[in-house]
Amino acid sequence: MARKGVILAAGLGTRLHPMTLAVNKQLIPVYDKPMIYYAIWVLIKAGVRDIMLVTSEVDKNSFERLLGDGSRFGIHMHYTVQYVPNGLVDAFVQTEAFIAGDPCVLILGDNIFYGSGFPAMLSKASAQMEGATVFGANVPDPERFGVASFNEEGKVLTLEEKPVHPKSNCAVVGLYFFDGKVMQYAHELRRQIPAEKEVSITDVNRVYMEQGKLDLQVFPQGFAWLDSGTYDSLLEASNYVARVEREQDHMICCPEEAAYSAGFLALEKLREYGEADKNNNYGRYLTKLYHQFKK
Repeated sequence: MARKGVILAAGLGTRLHPMTLAVNKQLIPVYDKPMIYYAIWVLIKAGVRDIMLVTSEVDKNSFERLLGDGSRFGIHMHYTVQYVPNGLVDAFVQTEAFIAGDPCVLILGDNIFYGSGFPAMLSKASAQMEGATVFGANVPDPERFGVASFNEEGKVLTLEEKPVHPKSNCAVVGLYFFDGKVMQYAHELRRQIPAEKEVSITDVNRVYMEQGKLDLQVFPQGFAWLDSGTYDSLLEASNYVARVEREQDHMICCPEEAAYSAGFLALEKLREYGEADKNNNYGRYLTKLYHQFKK
């Protein structure tokens, strides 16, 4: 049973106004590639080929123009619209027919992840077909986030949304692996929680926690988790990517490279894409990859 992917990109991006008055936040560049590329890279590294993007009615055409049917990355892209911004879980439920009871992975389109060991963490989470897996990052200001406390085995003991007195410094980030029961739980929560209140992703994760089926993987020291939703964090994310790429002489979070490594994309496509964009560094990097892999 293949795991499916969902990218949430339906927010209004008000913290980035006026930039996002005319363009969706996830279409803004983070250094050398659109923000949405980073989320696609994560899903490809997790072995996901079937992806649905949830966005607003006004932005759907822009994403389709950029990503098309996904064939550039050897994946299958689908699109749906959240007409009224009613939170993450409401947007997620829009994909129920697409998920169709299969295991899935949900990623927020403005979260960027990069660091040693990440592909292995993704593989471990993706291989787990029962229960859910969330990821945590130790932060100095956990009261701004959903916070998890956990035991030595990585089982989550408590989940709190923006607690005044956090039980740990471990913030739950915008990447979630679920089994095929997640939509059932989301609907049950909607019936239980008063209509005027939003069902949060923490509510969904808590269902798994109460069953003893919520695992947590904590990012190691030095791992980069970047939320690019403000002026400063967007600039910091771009500067981080630029610095790492200069230091390593290697482009990070490149979906085409990940797709070729995963067996989703033929080597010849790297040559073709590189030639089409030979006048910029992105295209030249793809050409460089082609010659490296051809050896």
